[in-house]
Parts: sequence; structure tokens; C-alpha cells
Amino acid sequence: MMDFGPGWILVLCITFLILIIMWSERSKRKEMPPGPTPLPLLGNILQLNIKAMPQSLMTLAKTYGDVFTIYLGSRRVVVLHGCDAVKEALIDHAEVFSKRGRIPVAEIVFKDFGVIFSNGERWKQLRRFSLTTLRNFGMGKRSLEEHIQEEARFLRDEFNKRKGIPCDPTYFLTLAVSNMICSIVFGERFEYDDRKFLGLLALLKEVFNLLNSGTGQLVNAFPKLFQLIPGPHRKIYQNLNSLKQFVQGKVKEHQETLDQNCPRDFIDCFLIKMEEEKGNPNTEFYFDNLFVTVLNLFFAGTETTSTTLRHSLRLSLKHADVQAKVQKEIDTVVGPDRSPSIEDRSKMPYTEAVIHEIQRYADIVPMGLPHAAAETTKFRGYTIPKDTTVFVFLSSVLKDPKYFRNPSKFDPQHFLNDKGEFKKNDAFLPFSTGRRVCLGEGMARMEIFLFLTFILQNFSLESDEDPSDIDITPLPYKIRFVPR
Repeated sequence: MMDFGPGWILVLCITFLILIIMWSERSKRKEMPPGPTPLPLLGNILQLNIKAMPQSLMTLAKTYGDVFTIYLGSRRVVVLHGCDAVKEALIDHAEVFSKRGRIPVAEIVFKDFGVIFSNGERWKQLRRFSLTTLRNFGMGKRSLEEHIQEEARFLRDEFNKRKGIPCDPTYFLTLAVSNMICSIVFGERFEYDDRKFLGLLALLKEVFNLLNSGTGQLVNAFPKLFQLIPGPHRKIYQNLNSLKQFVQGKVKEHQETLDQNCPRDFIDCFLIKMEEEKGNPNTEFYFDNLFVTVLNLFFAGTETTSTTLRHSLRLSLKHADVQAKVQKEIDTVVGPDRSPSIEDRSKMPYTEAVIHEIQRYADIVPMGLPHAAAETTKFRGYTIPKDTTVFVFLSSVLKDPKYFRNPSKFDPQHFLNDKGEFKKNDAFLPFSTGRRVCLGEGMARMEIFLFLTFILQNFSLESDEDPSDIDITPLPYKIRFVPR
């Protein structure tokens, strides 16, 4: 007769416990969208390529459809794939799916403060205030257009200094774009040789790259574990704290020089609002929300737009025929003696189509920012429990074969009709859609058009690389800006 010692009993107990957990989780998943079977604690991490999450989700969608479930560690995630599913959720069911989902790595540093990570009344008040203030300081207006045109001239001067010698444009583009949001938020622009500011932008770029890496996905799946162990992910926390200190310093400077009757920028307006509401016990206008909202605007207003411009130049190098056609249209509509303006955009259908295709093809934020179910709801026949994280898979929208005939190919014809006129496309959602659509969409669209057309008006882009070898990965690259 076999003797079951304490060790065997422990193994049996653990096995039994795992089976109970698996049975319990399986029963919970019964009415949820389908998906691969998760492992206890690990979820589907071993079934996903964390370094290439968008490709993994595309593959899963072929098996499970446009609404499916995955588990990142113990975190339950419903993925919305394709334009129709995304718009149905964010527009037709906006009340349910407009909640911001958890971003564990951001929660560790920022809690739920600020306009991007918050929900409920806090989010409503901060978003309303932010939109109003950004518009008051020029977003979507002629005054901002003039600021962008002026900054474009600074950028041209920097490229001219290189005298056609190959250079990496990344930080010049980042500085130019960042100066736009800095002028609104901080009331100042920074010189291109400002070492402190260059260092901060380097921190920002590193955070963005880490969050979009496999490491960032693992940190969000196992936040408590990764807080305890060393590794490259620690740079995320360190860099975000450094950026937070920079913002805190700027806020202190503003407090010392504030004129209640003459606000200079977003920070001044927030400080005045704080003073107005200091007697309101339920106010959302206090320092923590100020710090994080300013950082939200700084981050969102710098990295995605500058990355889009970086890819714009890269794709112009790869597709010399496209670059030549855009330059011909610029020469015809704008000419050599004045800066391009927003009014020109309606007369430049090919350039507009190229810019839309760059944004579609570059796919800057493939996973979007997570949403969550505000309540338990039925969606396409499935039950999605309250507080379930929802991934709005923007990459699958921008590459939806139902809306784009060559989704994996760079093709400006996606946005042109048979007459060569610009045509809209319902699946063009690089800024997402619904109530959580990007705050700065209007500003970003203006910057991308004005900066890119000004650069191509003044320079031809050349490279020593063979066009077939050019891709749009985050790796450094060099361009020769040859004056036209």
C-alpha cells in the first residue's frame, strides 16, 4: 500500500486548488467573448508574443473574431478588433465604454490624477477645463498657426546649418513639436541647444519606447511583481519622476510670478481656478491634478506628433515618387515665397491624402489607451463584466481590409477618389473616437500638415540607404536636407 507522506498531500492540495481556480474561472468566462484558455496567475502571457503584441492580437482575431478575451496575468481584457466593433463600442455604447481602463505602470506614479487616467466627475471637469483653456490659447486658431509657422522657420534654420550633411532629425522634430505645447502650457519655448530640455525630451522618448515594448506589457500585466525586481523597467518610474519634478519646478515659478488678471498660459489658468474653488470641498482643481494634467498634455502633445513627423520624413525617403508629387503640389499652391497655411490644405488633395496615409501606415499607438466597462453589459451577444479592461485595438482599425484595399501597403490612393480628390475614410481613427478622443487632435493635425509641408517646400530629402532597405522602426536614421 502506497504511503502518502506530507509532501504528497501538499502536492495534491495545490493541484486540487489549481483545478478549483480553473473551474471557477472557466464558469465565469462562459458568457464572455471567446479567447485562448488562460493559465492560473500567468493568464495568456505564454501564448502571446509580448514583443509584438499587435501581431499576436491580429492572429487571435482570425480564430476568435472581432471581440475576444485575453488574460494578462490575472487582468481580464476584452479586445475590440476592426473598425465596426470599435465604433460600435465607443460611439453606440459610449456610456459603457468611455471609462478609462487601468494602466498599472501609470497608476504607480500618478495614481488616478490628471485628465488622461481619471474617470467620473474628475475626468469631466478636467477635460472640459483643458479643452476650453487650450482653445483660448490658440488650439485650432490662427494664432497657433502663426506660432507653428514661426517654429518651422527655426527648424529650417537648424537643418540649413547641416549644409546637406546627413543628420538624425529626431530631436529637432521633437523640440519643434514640444515647443508648441510648451508655449501653451508653460508660456515659453526652448532653444534647440538647451541641454536640460534635451535631456527631458530624451527621458520622455525613453518612457514612450519602454511603455510600448514587451517589458512595458509585462509591467502592466504583473505590476506588483515588477515593483520588487530590478531591470530596465525601473527606468520608466525614474524617468516619470524626473519629468514630474520638472513640472513641479515650472508650477512653482508660475506661483511666484502669477498675475490673476493676466494669465499667460495653461498653468496660470489652473492656478487661478484653484484659487476660485479653494472653498469648494469637492473641487478637482488642486496641485496633484495640476501636476499630472500638465504632464499629460506635455507627453501627449510631444511624442506622438513628433514620431508621426519622423515617420513622415522616413516614408518620403522611401517613396521618392510620393515626395516629388507632394513638392509639386506645394510649388503649385503655395509657391516659394510664403509659408504654407491651413487654408492651403483644402487645395492640396494629394498632400492631404499622403499625410492621412502616413498616419494610417505608421500606426503610432497600435493598442490605443485602455478603456473599461463602466457596468456589466451585453455586447454583440456576450457579457462583459463591470471594470473589465477593454483594448481598443486601433491598429486593426487602421489596417482593416474592409476599409483599405491594401492595408499592409503604403498607398496614398486609400484617401483619393478616381478624380484625384481627397476622400474621407470611416476607419481613419489614429486619434481614437468617441468621448475619449484625443484632446489635441486639432492641434496635432495642424502641426503635422504645417511642419511637413514647410520642410518639403524648403528641402529635398536624400539618404545613402537603398529605398528598399528603409523601414519605419524606432532605430536611428540619417537624412540629408538638401535646400531646394
